Amino acid sequence: MLSQQKKIQHLLLRSGFICSPSDIANLASMTQKQVADKIWADSQASVTLASAGPLPKIRKVIEMTSEEKKEYLLELAKEDKYLNLEWLKNMISTQSTFREKMTLFWHGHFASRSFLPQFAQSLNNLIRQNALGKFSDLLTAVSKSPAMLQFLNNQQNKKTSPNENFAREVMELFTMGRGNYTEDDIKNAARAFTGWRFNLQGEFEFAQRQHDDGIKTFLGKTGNFNGDDILNTILQNPATADFIVRKIYKYFVNENIDESICKSLADNFRGDYDIGRLMYSIFTSSWFYDEKNVGTKIKSPVELIVNLERTIPLQPTDPNAPLYVERVLGQVLFFPPNVAGWKGGKDWIDSSSLMFRLSLAGFIFNQADVNIRPKEDPDEAEHKMMQREEQTETEVVRKPNKLAVTPDWTAYINTFKNVADENLYDTICEYLIQVPEPKFKKDTILEYVNRDSKEEFIKSLTVALMSTPEYQMC
Repeated sequence: MLSQQKKIQHLLLRSGFICSPSDIANLASMTQKQVADKIWADSQASVTLASAGPLPKIRKVIEMTSEEKKEYLLELAKEDKYLNLEWLKNMISTQSTFREKMTLFWHGHFASRSFLPQFAQSLNNLIRQNALGKFSDLLTAVSKSPAMLQFLNNQQNKKTSPNENFAREVMELFTMGRGNYTEDDIKNAARAFTGWRFNLQGEFEFAQRQHDDGIKTFLGKTGNFNGDDILNTILQNPATADFIVRKIYKYFVNENIDESICKSLADNFRGDYDIGRLMYSIFTSSWFYDEKNVGTKIKSPVELIVNLERTIPLQPTDPNAPLYVERVLGQVLFFPPNVAGWKGGKDWIDSSSLMFRLSLAGFIFNQADVNIRPKEDPDEAEHKMMQREEQTETEVVRKPNKLAVTPDWTAYINTFKNVADENLYDTICEYLIQVPEPKFKKDTILEYVNRDSKEEFIKSLTVALMSTPEYQMC
């Protein structure tokens, strides 16, 4: 039987990120629904992801001298880094945790890599703004964003030479999924999307002269369709609600699909595509808190970083430290591996990243030396371009000997200092570990605990628990 605290932590971790132990204590007297209502209220605000300052002007690299190109790429790389770190800060500090978590989910669903940080920033804010609204609005806005049109080559989609990439991915990865359309549907959808483009100010444009205004047949319907008509037809197809609901269920509930629950959720979602209402029905349902759904999800690298710092605040003496961890563990914000996004689940774990995960808390909180070895990108050629190859070593993936961060234990220790010594283990374990029946033994963990003082006991016990495989689960 799960405790009320575990249920509240389950809701917090899945809908957003963990709270500090003192905040968890303040929520202990509330029901799950009351906590869900609070999460909803706190997440109504949408905080814009800001840039470091005036963004570099969009320029044609082909027209630059070698020196101008190098300087321009350095400017873009600096802004890439800033946006990544700024979003992490937002996730760590915000009360609007649910909106940020949904933005992170859609960031992987509508995966995009943009050569221009302006486009990446714009798409991220667009997703955040629509993350809890109507999926129909979100789909249309993303489909018309310069970042997505650029990434999926729709700038080259013209009536004289249709490019099918954008149309294919919209159906395969963003809406219906494979098996629910034909190659002819892709060809006709691509014709309908001709003329969808963007200008150098980062604005959507419709180039009428490049648009194929001929008759098209798509998903059994025939007419003089344009891009908006294609998206509306896709939304009317039952497969779209099924596809989105199943992906949301796997991300927020369980990798193992419950077909009857997903069918019911999809039937309701199909009516108006209200994302917020769908998520509220999930998080306030009794089955969401079934023991089989608790502590079964592997934290993504970003979730791990954010939850660590929301538990014990960290002040980096090297501001790039979180970027090193992202690279080692294989999730760099704004740089998904491909248009399918990060696979998640067991794909977060391999032999090298698992050892680093288990050692991360010790590296951070014990100020231990560590050799940072960023994970190679599956699409290394493109990644080198996107990470600005000229400064790979100096600016983006520098390999320091230490994760230079300083933890602030004060608030964390104060939360537990009045707990009786004999209850400390159970109290801290209840907060840090979501797995209902962890495999590690209490005596084994206590072998690694420093008993010189209560403060050292709390610190070392926390690090020991954070170094277990179970802490990787939420």
